[in-house]
Amino acid sequence: MQLRYSFRLYPSAGQRSALARAFGCARVVYNDALRAREAARSEGMPFPKTGDLSKALITEAKNTPERAWLGEVSAVVLQQSLRDLDTAYRNFFDGLKGKRPRMGAPRYKLRKDAPQAVRFTANARWSITTGGKLRLPKIGDLKVNW
Repeated sequence: MQLRYSFRLYPSAGQRSALARAFGCARVVYNDALRAREAARSEGMPFPKTGDLSKALITEAKNTPERAWLGEVSAVVLQQSLRDLDTAYRNFFDGLKGKRPRMGAPRYKLRKDAPQAVRFTANARWSITTGGKLRLPKIGDLKVNW
């Protein structure tokens, strides 16, 4: 059974910047993965698998000085952005095969596009505190309007 929660958050200034950092990191990983897949397609090579992209774009990139800032956000957020790209490609190819309505190819995410979103799975260890706040990893306790 899958559950989805929708609610209104009221982050503090520090939490707002942490959320903006999470949105930005997820967008960068998504765009890098899309660029890697497009480069592989243009060279006639098979698509890189999600595990290979995760290793190259997340795990190894965190150890470089240029991309050390990827370590400031939860790794689950970055992995979910790779899964979102997989879903976008799956929907695109299913549309070409006639299994679903035709959809365009995945596009790059822009900084000013709305809405920005990140996903925290159960593995991200998010929780609801006794005070009714939402505790997100590397962001903190957020005031929530349920």
